[in-house]
Amino acid sequence: MKLAVNIAGSGPDLVLLHGWGLNSRIWDSAAGPLTATYRVHRIDLPGHGASEWRAGLTALDDWVRAVAPYVPRDAIVVGWSLGGLVALRLAALAAERIARLVVVSTTPRFVTAEDWVPAMTPTVLANFGTRLRDDFRGTVQDFLTLQVRGEERELAALRELRQRLHAGGMPQPAALEAGLEILRTTDLRAALRAIEQPTLIVAGEHDRVTPPGAARFLAEQVPAATLAVIRRAGHAPFISHAEEFLAVLHDFLTSGDRLPLAAGRTS
Repeated sequence: MKLAVNIAGSGPDLVLLHGWGLNSRIWDSAAGPLTATYRVHRIDLPGHGASEWRAGLTALDDWVRAVAPYVPRDAIVVGWSLGGLVALRLAALAAERIARLVVVSTTPRFVTAEDWVPAMTPTVLANFGTRLRDDFRGTVQDFLTLQVRGEERELAALRELRQRLHAGGMPQPAALEAGLEILRTTDLRAALRAIEQPTLIVAGEHDRVTPPGAARFLAEQVPAATLAVIRRAGHAPFISHAEEFLAVLHDFLTSGDRLPLAAGRTS
């Protein structure tokens, strides 16, 4: 299966993975500065943007196997939201491809459970799934609105999300349904301690989709983790607080060794 990849810049390989319902253009603001130092690979996930879709890609591991051939060996992999789930799983299934891992607004489990509070309720996610069949464009737009709720610069962030979505192309409905099912059923909590790569976990203080409590759990469970919580940011801190995000990313990527968890930066 062929995925669309935009490659620009020179230097160490750095891969950017976007979230559900969007495409690799979501990284436009961050990718420009990064290409001065890195060879940046922006990948459209299966059925998103300009990437092909193939029936049967129903599990997270299917998406990971589709993405893996496009990730160079010893790359820095940055995943946002659903892309963060893909990155976390890639770190286990194809560890040789990841030198450093960065997950942004990501959680090991997107829906609540008796033993898991920092997440969306299953009802909220189910409503998105029900509405997809009747109005998939409207459902995607509503999800964008949810992502910026609580942002310091909510309207500006929503405007940019919409611009990037239309610039890179709408996702295919079947890919959206499969992606929602992955969000509903995936639980990586038990697998986190096996991730060996130095890892940066970035969270938005006001994130309503993946609350900061999920990021703190990730930071406690991933052995070589650094946590950064960006103040007044929501689900897309690399858009709403681009300078702070890039500064945190730069600090992590240029540090010789990982920072201790206690030194996790709060911007």
